[in-house]
Amino acid sequence: MDNFLTKWGEAANTTAGFFWMALWAFILGYAISSMIQIFVTEERMQKTMGGEGAKPVFLGTFFGFISSSCSFSALASAKSLFQKGASFVSSIAFLLASTNLVIELGIVISIFLGWQFVVGEYVGGIILILSSWLLIKLIKPQKLIKQARENLGKADESDSDDKSFIEKIKSEKEWAKVGKQYFMEWKMVWKDVTVGFTIAGIVAAFVPDSFFETLFINTAEGQSSFSFFTLLEHIVVGPVAAFLTFIGSMGNIPLAALLFGKGVSFAGVMAFIFSDLVVFPVLRINAKYYGWKMSFFILFLLFTSLIGASLLLHYGLDAIDILPAAKAVNIAGQEHFKIDYTFFMNIAFLIISGVLIYFGFVKGKEVMHHKEMAPKSPALESTLKYLAFIAYAWIAGGLIIHYFYI
Repeated sequence: MDNFLTKWGEAANTTAGFFWMALWAFILGYAISSMIQIFVTEERMQKTMGGEGAKPVFLGTFFGFISSSCSFSALASAKSLFQKGASFVSSIAFLLASTNLVIELGIVISIFLGWQFVVGEYVGGIILILSSWLLIKLIKPQKLIKQARENLGKADESDSDDKSFIEKIKSEKEWAKVGKQYFMEWKMVWKDVTVGFTIAGIVAAFVPDSFFETLFINTAEGQSSFSFFTLLEHIVVGPVAAFLTFIGSMGNIPLAALLFGKGVSFAGVMAFIFSDLVVFPVLRINAKYYGWKMSFFILFLLFTSLIGASLLLHYGLDAIDILPAAKAVNIAGQEHFKIDYTFFMNIAFLIISGVLIYFGFVKGKEVMHHKEMAPKSPALESTLKYLAFIAYAWIAGGLIIHYFYI
């Protein structure tokens, strides 16, 4: 019993430490994302994203880079852009960039995994986009694209906004929308992040290394040399593990760091991180938008690109001798709560968070703002909500045990 209580305390303290480590990064990322989403409208984006050439793909990638990292928001935005005239390939580029190249994801990865994984995330995101573009050009799925547009129907243009960028920056009303969008960003991800970080803490404390050695073959803590077929198995199992966690890339980063620390290859961890768009909820949402045939085609497109990108990254970093060593990542054993740069960054960004909420719900309480979201499963959302509440109770109980009982 004492052993269980000790591990419970360790798990809760690790989870709380993960939250503390990443808090300022979340606030910074979602503040930037909210400002861009209000000041740069979809109407302006879609006018530049028609056509199949390099320019629309580049612009789709750029607009994705400066948008939200929430998978459900990215799915809705990509659908809206495609519906309003953007090409299929530029919409896919936007979707991939908005879930793999966004600022906040890079910051969180740098905190938990280190700079090599940030390089892997951004270079890998570009490889994913280029691979998908190449596959689309080779396969030429014109009938599927035509059918997908028919399934979507015509877009509603009633929400167009003709204000200039400078006018928006100077408008208190627009800053109120930023505050509301910032709140929505947190509302979209709080359940996923809570459950994801809690799972990471539980895994760190309770799950033995033998489990990872069984799930990911030929793993050992500190190992960095893997055969091609071992890497391939890790890359295939990575998305399966992501599917089982169901919590998206932002919530999965601490778990990714734990996997790497347990001996999973760099390629396998990158595949795990890249897998937020190849899980069942995304498959179902794409089917609602475009039909099941197009949904499975997008799944094939992304999974195939994911395998190629993960392998290229692993061998590429190994060739230039910057492949990270697993022993360098040990986030579970760190002392999280101390007076250091994280403490001061968190205080500063909590103040910024308060200012944004003030603009959104005090100064701009009469301002209406609505951003379309992908249709989530009510059952899944309800399950995640209750799991999040259970997670908070678990964390609170564990912290009491860790600091007052043990």
